[in-house]
Amino acid sequence: MPQHPSEGTRRHRPSSALARAARDLAAAGVVSARAEAELLAAYVLQVPRGRLALADGFTDSQLDVYHTLVARRAQQEPLQHLTGSAGFRHLELAVGPGVFVPRPETELLAGWGVERARQVDRAGGAPPLVVDLCSGSGAIALSVAHEVPAARVVAVERSPAALSWLRRNAAARVAAGDRPIEVVEADATDPDLLAELVGRVDVLLCNPPYVPQAVAVPPEVAGHDPAEAVFGGTDGLAVIRPVVDRAAALLRLGGGLGIEHDDSHGTAVPGLLTAHGGYASIADHHDLAGRPRFVTASRRADRPAPDPAQTWQTGSS
Repeated sequence: MPQHPSEGTRRHRPSSALARAARDLAAAGVVSARAEAELLAAYVLQVPRGRLALADGFTDSQLDVYHTLVARRAQQEPLQHLTGSAGFRHLELAVGPGVFVPRPETELLAGWGVERARQVDRAGGAPPLVVDLCSGSGAIALSVAHEVPAARVVAVERSPAALSWLRRNAAARVAAGDRPIEVVEADATDPDLLAELVGRVDVLLCNPPYVPQAVAVPPEVAGHDPAEAVFGGTDGLAVIRPVVDRAAALLRLGGGLGIEHDDSHGTAVPGLLTAHGGYASIADHHDLAGRPRFVTASRRADRPAPDPAQTWQTGSS
């Protein structure tokens, strides 16, 4: 983290540096060049972006740091890796190499999960039990824990590198006063996943790897996000299929399921839930750009969980 300058140090007004940075980033193909130039400047100067105009300016050393960060961003290194954090709903999460950087569109799925958990909480009885599969940095799990304080939240992640970031963020949220979440190292496709929670989960959320293998992704993703957190096999459904099956076993009757998916899956993923037979109220939802982005459903209260072996065969056909 950049250090505050001592009094009397020569300063450079941010305006010219910002203008140069915005030009360099735009030339490198960064879409929101001016905004990102400002965000990097705010990071270096340790001020909110909205107060840049009131900042004292860069010291010589801060200006060097700023130019270095801008050059790295121009080489398609993610902004969040440069600042070490990503905003998600009401939280700031630590991110970096080895973990998927949470995206704004996933905030919609998290918001749906928060509202579903609140409905359970308002109904009284035991605190809502929420499971977040493929948790990564913990964005969804920690948002639910922050916004639904009564909830018991279980976050599942298999990648050792991602688990390190997840545990770091979980500890930071406890230090900030949130209820601790439970972190489980496991594979979301394991047919015996969370066996002790079968039939007890109120809300199950999942932002799995879902990009089809042959799809070209932006350089920030290709070069920095872990491939195992991005690509979901040939058709992008390699993780979603077993999650659909396992969720049916874990959810209580009437429990809610939410799964993020690729924008090409607006028909395919609801189709998997329909074919499974264990879900009702299946609905697909668009992101802020109007693209199909996540599906929600409720565990049917009139039908027990089908045999996992049979549903796997059905979902894979």
